[in-house]
Amino acid sequence: MSMGHDVRYRVRGGRRLHGTVFIQGAKNAVLPMIGASLMASKGRTVLRNVPIIEDVRRAVELARAIGAKAELHEAERTLVIDASSLSSPVLPAEIAARFRGSFLFVPALLHRLGEAVIEGVGGCNLGSRNLDFHYNGFKRMGATVTEQVADNGDGTIHIKAGDLRGGTLYCDTPSHTGTENLIMAAALAQGTTLIKNAALEPEVLDNIAFLQAMGARISGGGTGFVTVEGVDELTAVEHTVMPDRIDAGVFVMAAAITGGELSLVGANLEHLGVAADKLEQMGVEFHQQGAVLQVRRDRPLRPINVITDEYPGFATDLQSPIMALSCLADGPSYIYERIFDGRFKLADELGKMGADIEVDGNRAKVNGAVRLTGAEVEAHDLRCGSALVLAGLAAEGETTITSAYYLDRGHAHTAERLSQLGADIVREAD
Repeated sequence: MSMGHDVRYRVRGGRRLHGTVFIQGAKNAVLPMIGASLMASKGRTVLRNVPIIEDVRRAVELARAIGAKAELHEAERTLVIDASSLSSPVLPAEIAARFRGSFLFVPALLHRLGEAVIEGVGGCNLGSRNLDFHYNGFKRMGATVTEQVADNGDGTIHIKAGDLRGGTLYCDTPSHTGTENLIMAAALAQGTTLIKNAALEPEVLDNIAFLQAMGARISGGGTGFVTVEGVDELTAVEHTVMPDRIDAGVFVMAAAITGGELSLVGANLEHLGVAADKLEQMGVEFHQQGAVLQVRRDRPLRPINVITDEYPGFATDLQSPIMALSCLADGPSYIYERIFDGRFKLADELGKMGADIEVDGNRAKVNGAVRLTGAEVEAHDLRCGSALVLAGLAAEGETTITSAYYLDRGHAHTAERLSQLGADIVREAD
């Protein structure tokens, strides 16, 4: 899968989707699990239901760069990791820069090698809010964090473990990666750690279950107050990664936008949180049968109001897709994005297809009941990409989505899975 800006999706719309689709493993669960597996000093970790996406390939590359043995068996969607010999504490710039989850490897490096060096972070990255409290949390546990900036502006962050001890940590924002990183650091630290305002995502709970199987002593997952009692060592185990709720949400909306009916194998309605309620308000019907979620939409789509929020609120990652869906609703929908700035580049792209969307800062009004027609549009990010695929499924004529490599970063085999459901879609890479 090439990373050049040369991946395009071509979609011809107007076909109702029907059939069975397999939901991939959760990207946001597997990346921290790869980090956690590096904490086992002996044995081999086996992760199953691994999504075959760009971020996973990079995580494997990074694990190898620090001396672990890692084999990704793509056909079996299985990753085998032997971290008995880690040789280097350096997360090299050429991989770390292309992989935002690289700091999830820091706890393992601190415990196994006593230090972690993150290259190529760009000067003054310590001030960027998203990673700040990871470092602050490590500091509260006794690590030292220093930053060197070279003449060319490239920064290197050096974290030395010293004597990691438990403490009381507070997450300013309940980010799932922040929570997971602090839990991993606490798992092998001396004493007890209390993490307040911890993230509540199902992916965090799946990671806690994985660490518990490895021998970590963790309680309070899903309550916002996580207690970790440090242990001496963690052992390699086998674990099946939970299904990806964003992948599930996109396929639910693919059924909804085409007026189709799908069986989603591995999808869990509860994991969709408020998004499931909003989709029901729009006229989508759900029926959970064990691990299979039946979805259909055969009545006109109704407009909705959406406010994105931390889990279990409406996921910001489903905000772009529901904007595409609301273009077809029979009235105005209102979307308020309160997690991320600048997630509305999609509005201009949908406009090229005939959508009528008014954007004001972090709020958007989607005037529905428009006819979408095919156009050439650009995926500005992963979620924008999935939303444009949805719009293309419902549009008259052909839609060409450029810069679509973003889509491959989060969804595996998108074109193949949609084609099997009756969509007319092809992925082209130069």
